[in-house]
Amino acid sequence: MYKLYDFLPSGNSYKVRLLLTQLQIPFTRIEVNILNNESRTPDFLAKNPNGKIPVLEIAPNQYLAESNAILFYLSQNTNYFPSNLFEQSQVMQWLFFEQYSHEPNIATSRYWISILGKEKEYKQALEQKHILGYAALNVMENRLKKQDFFVGKTYTIADIALYAYTHVAEEGGFDLTEFPYIKRWLNRVESQPRYVSISNC
Repeated sequence: MYKLYDFLPSGNSYKVRLLLTQLQIPFTRIEVNILNNESRTPDFLAKNPNGKIPVLEIAPNQYLAESNAILFYLSQNTNYFPSNLFEQSQVMQWLFFEQYSHEPNIATSRYWISILGKEKEYKQALEQKHILGYAALNVMENRLKKQDFFVGKTYTIADIALYAYTHVAEEGGFDLTEFPYIKRWLNRVESQPRYVSISNC
C-alpha cells in the first residue's frame, strides 16, 4: 500500500490525495506538520532531501516527491492522462504553468494569509503576488472560455493540478467573481466521480 507523507492544508498534497481517491487506490496518509519543521528532520530528509511535502512512498525505501511528478506517475495508463502524444504534451505544459506561474503566487499568498496569518507582515510582497496571480488566472479564464477542461474534452491531471490552489484562491486574497469560466470549471471538477474536498483526509 502506498504511503503519502502529507500536510492536510497543502494544495500540493491535496492533488495527490484527490487523484489517489479518484483512482480508488488505497493509501496510508502520514501527517507531516511543516509548521513544526517536521519536514526538516533527518528521517524525513532521507525520504526527500528537498524537505518538502508531499512525498509518496511507492515501495519500501522508494520515494517520489514533487506533486506534479506524483500525478504523472499515478495517472499512467488511466483516463486521467491522454494517450495522444500532443495532448500528453499539453498536460505537461499546464503542469509546468501551474508550478511556474500559478502556484508560486496563488499558493504562497494563501500560505501567508490563511495558514501563517501574516497578511500585514507580507503586505508589500502580496501586492506583487496578486498581480502575477491574477495574470495566471486570466490565462486560465481564456483557456476555459474555449473548452470545459484544460486538455482535450476530458478531466485530466492538468485539471487536478490547477484546481488544487484555484479553488482556495480566495483564502489568498483573490476575488474569483470576475472569472465566470473558472467558477464553472470548479463546479465541473467538483462533480467528478469520487471527488473529495481538501479538508477530507
